[in-house]
Amino acid sequence: MNVHKGLQKGHNRRDILKGASVLGGGVLAMPFLNRLAFAQPVELNILAWSGHAEPDVVAEFEAENNVKFKPKYYTGGDNMLGLISQSPPGTFDVILSDAEYVQQLNAAGYIEKLDPVDYPFDDFFPEFQHFPGHWQGNDLYSVITRFGFLGVAYNTDAITEKEASTYNVYWAEKLKGKVGHFDWHHPNLGQISLLNGNAAPYDIDEAAWGKLQEKMKTLRPQIGGFFDFGGTFSSLQNGQVLAMAGIGDWITGVLAKNGAKVRTVIPEEGGLQWTESFCIGKGSTKADLAKKWIQYITSAKGQVKSVNMAAYPAMVPNKKGWELLAEDFPAEAKRQGMLLNESNIMDLIRNGRIKFRQLPVQQSLEDWNDFWSEYKGS
Repeated sequence: MNVHKGLQKGHNRRDILKGASVLGGGVLAMPFLNRLAFAQPVELNILAWSGHAEPDVVAEFEAENNVKFKPKYYTGGDNMLGLISQSPPGTFDVILSDAEYVQQLNAAGYIEKLDPVDYPFDDFFPEFQHFPGHWQGNDLYSVITRFGFLGVAYNTDAITEKEASTYNVYWAEKLKGKVGHFDWHHPNLGQISLLNGNAAPYDIDEAAWGKLQEKMKTLRPQIGGFFDFGGTFSSLQNGQVLAMAGIGDWITGVLAKNGAKVRTVIPEEGGLQWTESFCIGKGSTKADLAKKWIQYITSAKGQVKSVNMAAYPAMVPNKKGWELLAEDFPAEAKRQGMLLNESNIMDLIRNGRIKFRQLPVQQSLEDWNDFWSEYKGS
């Protein structure tokens, strides 16, 4: 019986009261029923790069599971490690990590072991089914969700594609004071390591490390600034910088969609792959819900949302995600080279033009970070 019918035209106060009597006090009980029907959402604390807990990505999952994401955003893996180390265990239910930092998260005891059967690895390209650093033997600790490539990001009005097809463009006389750095040592040093001819850009001996530092110092006079996440967007958009080291389509793709004359090319020396992966935080009291989120975002439907994330685009490892993307967003599938049965971005990985990012092998992370601080201050 709908008590609100008593408010319709033609019913008097006596009818309303009679209806209430028949319900045995049900009218008075309605607020309590509403509280049960519309219970407060469960908060899921997520540590991630900016954009990962915004409505365009999470709204559907939140509605279906009565969840509200509570994000803490960071920029750069070192920043992420610092935030976790300063927080009590169980603070973060879900942690988005750059792939190269998963081993450090695991070694520090910050993340939970996962069950591989819970995730759709059979739908992933073979290259991503047992991704380096995400496993310890047969034990899984993180699930890859998206990735992209880093190359030369440039202003198409000022620089030709041919000029941008080598990292040497950063030293061009016309770019003096117009080259920018995304302010994180890892991608920038990796790019110049590739330029120096290091096939494994993060696994270099002391002689190669010395040469890398010297090469970087010759670049310093060209640099017009070191930019954070937001500053990278604005400086490329307004022409403050004409070339940006350390980034890729995850920045220029967003800007190009909004009309900026910028793009990214993978130069002849090769490019780097950034890879983002989800972990469950050690001590989380909502681990089942965190697992459900990872399952959702790595499903075909979730992968399409990840590709189209408003904050910055990406490619995805799930082949079924590629198929759904081609059906629903064919222009974006073509733009990013995610079309099956034709030449696509997997070819760049398979022919060796793309190197996976990793932490320094023969130096410490602190060595690279210390040099970056010295370089910035010079």
